[in-house]
Amino acid sequence: MGEMVQAKEPFRFYTRLHLSELTGFRASNLTELLEIIRTVSGSSIYHHTHRFLQQHLQFSPEPPNDFAYWVTNILGEKELGERLASIDTVEYLTLRDLRDKIAEVISDYLAENPSAARRFAGKYDDFYFVKSVSFILPTNYVASNLKEFADILDRITIDSVYFHIFEARLRLEKKTNDFSFWVETSIGDADLANRIARLDPYTHTLEDLRHTLIKIVKKRIKD
Repeated sequence: MGEMVQAKEPFRFYTRLHLSELTGFRASNLTELLEIIRTVSGSSIYHHTHRFLQQHLQFSPEPPNDFAYWVTNILGEKELGERLASIDTVEYLTLRDLRDKIAEVISDYLAENPSAARRFAGKYDDFYFVKSVSFILPTNYVASNLKEFADILDRITIDSVYFHIFEARLRLEKKTNDFSFWVETSIGDADLANRIARLDPYTHTLEDLRHTLIKIVKKRIKD
């Protein structure tokens, strides 16, 4: 099936480069952390929830949440750390929604534990807010059908996979990843699009994710 259907619009693969920049904001306790989370740029929220994936694209499938790490290891608020770490990033379609959830968890915890606001980080242990700046670049790879799509998936860089799966959905607010969108709208295969969309990218390494995507697409072609 996949080899027979030509896409209405070919899929152009993009890749990305990123830089991390200090924002100038820092927090020494939970009250300050909450206030800054509510107002800092979305690129900073993205950085602190995706930093590990961006820096170690081929490793751990579960990126640490910087907020959870800081409140647990610096402020000693283990329960809050667990609540923040348990936020399922894949459930949120926009950075605004993710920001609101993080702020809600911290706000609720402070309401339940007022004394937590009086715990301060030690010298040099403040939380420094960083933002992620991305540069999106086109590649020479273009797919006109599912066979070409699977073949290119096997050759593109991990940065390209990262962009189309993570950044397109959350930072660019496309509601779904680029691959699912193309398969549904240009190939016309809603079932395959749903299979790809249902993958939780946060439970895979990016190499595992690449191979899983290829496997799903090739099985669809064979069927």
